[in-house]
This record gives sequence, structure tokens and C-alpha cells, in this order.
Amino acid sequence: MSASLLPLLPVLLAAWTALGDPGTPQLDGAPPAKIAVVGAGIGGTATAHFLRQHFGPEVQVDVFEKGEVGGRLATVTVNHHDYESGGSIIHSLNLHMQEFVKQLGLKYRRSVAGKTSVFSGEEVILEETDWYLLDLFRLWWRYGISFIRLQMWVEEIMEKFMRIYKYQAHGYAFSSVEELLGSLGGSGFINMTRRPLSDSLLELGVSQRFIDEVIAPIMRVNYGQNVSIPAFVGAVSLAGAQTNLWAVEGGNKLVCSGLLKLANANLLQAQVTTISPVSSGEALQYQLNFTTAEAMGSELYDIVVLATPLQASVGSGVKFQGFSPPLETLPGNYHCTVATVVHGYLNTSFFGFPDPRLFPFASVLTTDKPDLFFNSVASVCPVNISAGFRRKQPQEAGIYKVFSPQPLDKAQLKTLFRSYYSVQVTEWQAYPRYGSCQGLPPVELHSNLYYLNGIEWAGSAMEMSSVAAKNIALLAYHRWNRQTDMVDQKDLMHRIKTEL
Repeated sequence: MSASLLPLLPVLLAAWTALGDPGTPQLDGAPPAKIAVVGAGIGGTATAHFLRQHFGPEVQVDVFEKGEVGGRLATVTVNHHDYESGGSIIHSLNLHMQEFVKQLGLKYRRSVAGKTSVFSGEEVILEETDWYLLDLFRLWWRYGISFIRLQMWVEEIMEKFMRIYKYQAHGYAFSSVEELLGSLGGSGFINMTRRPLSDSLLELGVSQRFIDEVIAPIMRVNYGQNVSIPAFVGAVSLAGAQTNLWAVEGGNKLVCSGLLKLANANLLQAQVTTISPVSSGEALQYQLNFTTAEAMGSELYDIVVLATPLQASVGSGVKFQGFSPPLETLPGNYHCTVATVVHGYLNTSFFGFPDPRLFPFASVLTTDKPDLFFNSVASVCPVNISAGFRRKQPQEAGIYKVFSPQPLDKAQLKTLFRSYYSVQVTEWQAYPRYGSCQGLPPVELHSNLYYLNGIEWAGSAMEMSSVAAKNIALLAYHRWNRQTDMVDQKDLMHRIKTEL
């Protein structure tokens, strides 16, 4: 379709729908009238934003959310202050998230310094100090050059992954997660989704001791899983363990609510129950049945994007009816991570510091030991940090966030805290349980029916969902306009250079 005709299409569409039934499928060549996005987390809200960018102002974009806007970006309130209970950190190279914050007029949260340590269950085996050179010397003395090899490996992967922003800026899309990863890092990236992280690091020359004492604690705090997770997932996690991280003032979930407004999307607080194809001649639409707090409803859509996990263990509540052949059930499970926010006094004696005034750490990670019932404990700051804010000292009552695989019982709370005033527990189906299925879920479930969360099986992070959102918006646009030359193109780096 000629680009010069695109501005006229909304006018033609409005004239046609004024004469005909607005519920009937669109004429060939017309833009979609209605698009549905199911899920209002970062993936769904970013998708709504990008769909608006590509399809223009006339398309109706409806976003369905059965819970709270933000999904796994959420906060809890303690003593009139809000704290992150879900996704907490964003990498400085996450260009989509950076652009969202800029467009929405949000602010970066002020960083509050704090030291990190690693606890083996018996003693602190690794600790951060105030002296960077001393930390480097200790790493070299204990692990040799393993940390240098790791840093070079992560940087190489990040450099290749950054190509996605250039590809997307030029409008290129991918029909599967494998195609997307292959365009960035070839077969190497795809193989990294099938190979354990520990095997890749050992082959790289990283020592087993470094894997056990440094890599495993990072995997436990970020994904609640061990070093058998796929290497690409591990690389995403390790990128998120670097120092150049940030968060949004007021809470990361503000990005989601802001994107909905920016997209001028309609938010429907509803549970989508069934999705069914409806054919009229050659045109195909989807009927979404849904329930709200007051009633049941049904709407027809030209394009549907599912931005919520569909695995049975998550319980999305969405069923597919009338598809021939039936849509395959997506395999795999999601991993349960429990975030416990405690207002109390940390029991520093448990970590080998009887005098809390001598405990220098803001966060404690743990090694992969069977008798350790938690993955990490950290002193956390509110989402709004005033100019005079200071982190509570260990001898004072502070706010701590504990990540664990199971809810903490009273005995475990008493082990970690001398006493406490309040406990708030959030159980998340936070990430895929890596290794619970083979392969990566599809992006295209059916014609004009897309699935965003398959990207999580390659790596689960806010930016990964944002990249998938941009990809699906581009893919939906190109599929609708039959622009096959913009989908799954090979050798894109060379192609883009020749375009320039």
C-alpha cells in the first residue's frame, strides 16, 4: 500500500462505517476498526502505546485487565510510604523504558547507596566494601579472572542485543522469538535458550567456585532459580545485576498507567473468558466474551494481542473456542516467588554480627543451599525518596523485602528478625519455571491473534516485554497491510546500511 494513501484511510473508514454496520468486518485495505489487548502490565500497556503509534488515532484500542494496572509492577504501603513489591530495577541500556519515562514526564528515582553481601547459611563469604579497588582485588584473589571473563561475555551479549533498537526503528518485525533472537545473535543466541547457564560459563573458563558463590546468588534473587536456567536467561539476569540501574520516582507501575493514557486506550476492568474466531467471507474477526463486576459483555475485534501468560499454572481464565484445528495448549509452568515486606529489626546475629551497629550491608544474597529458606533480604527505600532521606541503620526498625520460594512461617520470620511490627506478603507467578518446557512459545497463535509473553521464556524483564510489545505492534501492522518484506528479513545489519 502506498504510504501517501495512509493519511486518507481514517477518513475513508469513518465514511464507510457511517453507512454500514460498525460491527461488520472492514473492507479489504482499510485499517482495523478495533484492537483488543488482554493484560495491562508493562507488556500490554506498551503494546497499546506502540499500536497507537503505528495504526494511528482513529483505531479503537481496548485494554482488558482483571486485576490492577501494572501487573507484576506493584507496590505495598507501609507507614504511609509505598515500596516496590514487584519489578524493581531497570538497566541503563533499556532504551524503550528510558523513552517511556521521557515521554511521560516521569522522573528517575534518586539512588541510595548500600553494600551487598553473599551469605552461605553459615557465614558471609563475599562482601562489598567502600573501596572499589579493594573489591576488585578480593574478587581476583578468590576467583582469578572469572569475573573479567563474565563481564566480557555479558557485554558482548548486550552489544548484540542492542541491535534490536535499530531494527525496530527501521520498522522490522519478527514472527517468532527464535527469528528475533536469530537476527541479533544468530544460532548462538538461539542455542543459549536451550543450554544451561552453568555449562556455558564453565566452557567460558569461569570457575565453579565463582558460579556457586556469585552467579547462583544472583539467579536466586532475580529469578528464584538456580544456575541450570538457560544461558540467555542468565545473561539477562546478570545484566540486571550491574551497577548502572535505575527506577521510576513514584513507582515503576506509573509507566503502565501513563502508557495507557498516552495511547488513548480504553481500560476495561474485566476478565476475558473466551476468544472465538468469527468469519464473514474472507474477513476474520475475534469475539471476546468477558465479565466485569457488574455484568457480562461481548465485543468483536479485528486484532487481538494477549499480553498475559497463558500457561495453565497461571490461571489466566482465557479459553479459546471455535478454532479449527484447536489452538495448542502452551506447555510449561510459572515459578512462584514470594515477596515479604517486613517492618522490623533485622536479626544481624543470624548473619554473624551480634552487634547490629557493625552490620554494614543493605542487602544479603544467598548461595544455593537446601537449608536456606530465603533467596535474599534487603533494606528497601520507598518509591518516593525525599532530599533528606537516609537508609535506616540495622539497629533501627527498617523496611525489608525478603524473597523466598515459599511464604515465611513465624519461626522463619523470627530467625530473620529480632522483632517486627508488620508483615505484608505478595505471592507472584513471577517468571517462567525454566526447564519446564522445550522450545519457545509462538508469537502468532492465529491470523491477527498474537501472544506477547512468549518472550519471557527467553528472558523475563521489563525491557524484554517492551521489546516484544514493539515487535508485536510492528508485526500486526505489517501483517494487516501485507508488508511481507518487513517481517523476518535476513542480514538486517547489511540491509539497514544499504538503506542509509
